Amino acid sequence: MGNCNSCPSKNNCGKQATCTIENNPNNKIKNIIGIMSGKGGVGKSTVTSLIAKKLNKEGYKVGILDADITGPSIPRLMGLQNERALSNDGVNIYPVISKDGIKTMSINYMVGDESQPVVFKGPLISNTIKQFYKDVMWEELDYLLIDMPPGTGDVALTVMQSLPITGMIMVSVPQDMISMIVAKGVNMARKLNVNIFGVVENMSYIECPDCNKKIKLFDGDDTEKFLSEMNLNLLGELPMTREIVEITHNGVKNISNELNEILGNIVEKIK
Repeated sequence: MGNCNSCPSKNNCGKQATCTIENNPNNKIKNIIGIMSGKGGVGKSTVTSLIAKKLNKEGYKVGILDADITGPSIPRLMGLQNERALSNDGVNIYPVISKDGIKTMSINYMVGDESQPVVFKGPLISNTIKQFYKDVMWEELDYLLIDMPPGTGDVALTVMQSLPITGMIMVSVPQDMISMIVAKGVNMARKLNVNIFGVVENMSYIECPDCNKKIKLFDGDDTEKFLSEMNLNLLGELPMTREIVEITHNGVKNISNELNEILGNIVEKIK
């Protein structure tokens, strides 16, 4: 049985007698939110980093667990690609902390060269995720965001079954094919009784620099139909802007007033 006293779902899950989640008694994490898409290349890690920055800016204590073991990108997005995670007792691992105080953990902090592949089989990947949750000294956090890899495989199953998830955020782009794949992740979460906050639509539109008109690159009816059919809330729409594109090259730094307002609306819906 897990340690209920340090569990974010204490007194709310109704499964204390059968719970197998292992919690670190040194950690006190209030909310654990997974960011998932089911599809690669939709900007899920970027969305994770932006939400983390916004929550941090609002005064919350935030951490990011990079669960994409074979394709980690959080260190680069947070400007921490040259850092290494340390352990002073051979058991507990200390997260790498950004300049503004966001705690992060990624497999890239444990390899000498970020371009080297991590060749793990499924069980080892799942055990690594559990270790990053249980053995990392997250200490006190208001929010731990989990940046998940694409798909509905081992990592998604491990996160939903072995971690006390508060809820999931789905990331999509306004294309019918992507919506179909994202729907797989939604249905998986629902089968496992995991709460879904809603969808963040990335690359939703571009804004004309002259007239500020929003130009949809794809048919907006597809998104509305998808949300309606899946009974999902739209948390927010992120535009295609140079600011967001630059994040993948230079990390999340200063956020414009326009993007800050969009992120504020998203964050309000997951608190």
